[in-house]
Amino acid sequence: MLVIRLQRTGRKGHAQFRIVVQDSRRTPTSGSIVAQIGTYDPHTKTVTVDKERAEHYVGHGAQPSERVVALLAKEGIKLPTWVKQPVKQTGKIRNPEKLRRNQPAEPKEEAPVPEVAPAETAVEETPAE
Repeated sequence: MLVIRLQRTGRKGHAQFRIVVQDSRRTPTSGSIVAQIGTYDPHTKTVTVDKERAEHYVGHGAQPSERVVALLAKEGIKLPTWVKQPVKQTGKIRNPEKLRRNQPAEPKEEAPVPEVAPAETAVEETPAE
């Protein structure tokens, strides 16, 4: 069975991806692909896809991954009804009452001006007799 997935390229810390059609039994890093149908740069959010080839492979049963489904839908590629659209996940905040944005607004206090203590007069001690 064929799958459409992302294959990571680029240097360390600066990932770029190829959108490839590959046998599902192979890993994305194996290097053996059926076709490369596009690229995705997550830093600039640019996607380039060969729409005709993508529609051809999806129409003939290639299973796209969730991320690829989102990218293809964003590019306006018509997907069959059996392709499941990814569900947007919402994060759960554990302790929302502790967040700074949920705290009541406190009036800003001006920093107290340190007062200069008057110079103390030195008391001379007389030696004890």
